[in-house]
Amino acid sequence: MSFTVVLVGRPNVGKSTLFNRLAGKKLALVDDTPGVTRDWRSAPGFVGGLSFTVVDTAGLEDVTDDSLEARMRRQTEQALERADVALFIIDARAGITPLDRHFAALLRKSKTPVLLVANKTEGKAGQPGLFESYELGLGDPIPLSAEHGEGMADLVEALLPYAPPDEDDAPEEEADSGENAALPIGDQPEPEEDRSKPIQIAIVGRPNVGKSTLLNSILGEERVLTGPEAGMTRDAIAVDWEWRGRRFKLVDTAGMRRRARVDEKVEKLAVADSLRVIRMANVVVLVVDAGAILDKQDLTIARLVISEGRALVIAVNKWDAVEDRAMALRQVEDKLQAALGYIKGVQVVTISALKQHKLDTLLDAVLATYNVWTRRIPTAQLNRWIEGVLEHHPPPLIEGRRVKIRYVTQVKSRPPTFALFVNKPLDLPESYQRYLTTHLRDSFDLPGVPLRLLLRKGKNPYADE
Repeated sequence: MSFTVVLVGRPNVGKSTLFNRLAGKKLALVDDTPGVTRDWRSAPGFVGGLSFTVVDTAGLEDVTDDSLEARMRRQTEQALERADVALFIIDARAGITPLDRHFAALLRKSKTPVLLVANKTEGKAGQPGLFESYELGLGDPIPLSAEHGEGMADLVEALLPYAPPDEDDAPEEEADSGENAALPIGDQPEPEEDRSKPIQIAIVGRPNVGKSTLLNSILGEERVLTGPEAGMTRDAIAVDWEWRGRRFKLVDTAGMRRRARVDEKVEKLAVADSLRVIRMANVVVLVVDAGAILDKQDLTIARLVISEGRALVIAVNKWDAVEDRAMALRQVEDKLQAALGYIKGVQVVTISALKQHKLDTLLDAVLATYNVWTRRIPTAQLNRWIEGVLEHHPPPLIEGRRVKIRYVTQVKSRPPTFALFVNKPLDLPESYQRYLTTHLRDSFDLPGVPLRLLLRKGKNPYADE
């Protein structure tokens, strides 16, 4: 069983840099601007043979009111309580500050064991701060450079006492018997869905539409910061969660404004992180404000989700504040038809994240859309379907000759992707391809997910030689 390591310290001492170093990838946003990290986030950490969960937190501030800094501090304290060991990080080059002394005094009273880490000790500039850190009363400091990877061996040695005993190796999986090797192309079954793996759900939208409030309401706890300030979330925050026997990974993302309005470096990094999350998601929940339903930026995000091949569900938040609900729903339908008419059946759920209204309905819609997104259709059914289509509406003539569609098969799901074998792929008009996609969606009940049609040229492998 793994253990949890939380990184704490005042702003801009290198917590997120060390987090990325321990996680082995650039997950947390890193910038010279103090206070980039606001919510605590976790990831699997690996160093020197140790495996653990590493938690990055916001910089500690000496405030206790209702300000953003105070709310960030409470989030950090919450993460600290859940950890097995804390790394209190100081900037050795800057030396010990009054804020370092203040929080060292608080951490000495904490129930969580604390290890002192003197970061940025590469070269001679950090030596005075390293020696000065002994006065904090937290034991011998661990000198390291998170940016350059120096001192990791000393960190591993300090963490070893908190690591649980090694568990027995898991039994090896049985090799594939090969019994499916003879199945025709397109009917090769994908590996049976591993229900132990979580369904990844990205929560996206414009700033201040209620994405973080939605995540907190689903979890039933104040997991991420919320408030009236726009752009509260910066890092994408992933949380594991279970509902009705299914595992989910919920990811809250930074608000995505129009590119022309994004000028700050940190916001650009945050939006880039949101785009990465969309590409990795299974289902994307686009949260829109009921007071400005599906404006231009909402539709831009929706088209991006579809172009990436992700399943889309739209959550109309703050529905409790809408007076003319019938008119609002008509607006949603009209805008979806105008902007995403080629993706029929996108599920739209009206919710109130703050009051926790219809959250189960939203999650039901997410599961239903996910099931469509992962669906496979046998080749025999697809070829019976294409025969009927060609009989009633054959492809148009091109230079007096008709394009011949030989057969169709599904080559993958997530999203459903179909290969259409044609004698002249370049001559099949796009309008007819759209007709086939629409007919395919209606015939096999594939609403609300992107469908991909790939044109291929080649002989029919099912034909007798």
